Amino acid sequence: MKYKEKPLILITNDDGIKAGGLVALVEVAKRIGDVVVVVPNESYSAMSHAITVKHPLYVKEIKQKKGVALYKVNGTPVDCIKLAINKLLDRTPDVVVSGINHGSNSSVSIHYSGTMGAAREGAINGIPSVGFSLLSHSYDADFTYAKPYIKKILKHVISNGLPIGTYLNVNIPDIKGLKDVKVCRQARGKWVEELIEREDPRNRKYYWLTGYFKNFEPEATDTDEWALEHGFVSVVPCTIDTTDCKYYKELKDKEDELQV
Repeated sequence: MKYKEKPLILITNDDGIKAGGLVALVEVAKRIGDVVVVVPNESYSAMSHAITVKHPLYVKEIKQKKGVALYKVNGTPVDCIKLAINKLLDRTPDVVVSGINHGSNSSVSIHYSGTMGAAREGAINGIPSVGFSLLSHSYDADFTYAKPYIKKILKHVISNGLPIGTYLNVNIPDIKGLKDVKVCRQARGKWVEELIEREDPRNRKYYWLTGYFKNFEPEATDTDEWALEHGFVSVVPCTIDTTDCKYYKELKDKEDELQV
């Protein structure tokens, strides 16, 4: 595949090849550039940055027409990005786009998200990357009102790029009257986990993981959680460098105390 005139947009997701969010994202992206879609053959939600090392990966070309190519893979979203960059494409994509995820990936959910794992993999490879999520888990979610914001953000990233190692986490409320875009920081919070214990017909215990999100700073107005609650599209710049720069300086000053 050789695309010379338009930006090359690599798309994946974690909801699988049949997800409505994928269809909506392709509809937006193909109006901006040439699109290559490499996606898991089933849902890989909450797989974070998982990669496949215990069995081989298979790629199947589903269709190819002018401006859009579609492949499915028996692997994770990160596997899809690795295969596309290293095997399927003849040049580096201008942008990696992951989504549109069915459900929020705000705050600490970014660490669990397969959608954001794929965007992070793009950033690791030095490619401007964005993950998009709509705050609806419905199979029939309506992406109509999200599309203009996705188009605007995607065109901005293609035109302006991102710092090396930076990627964007974009979450969109599932409402008609979206207010606008708000650049935010990640809210401090956590998932309060509840493991439901049950017993199978052979008297073996098993567990279902459930729970709810708790925002530790609900009054802060500069976070993604606040923006989403108030009808804004939240955009959080993220980085693959997880160094705590503030504590690094403090710990560096006490380095002698750590010596054996």
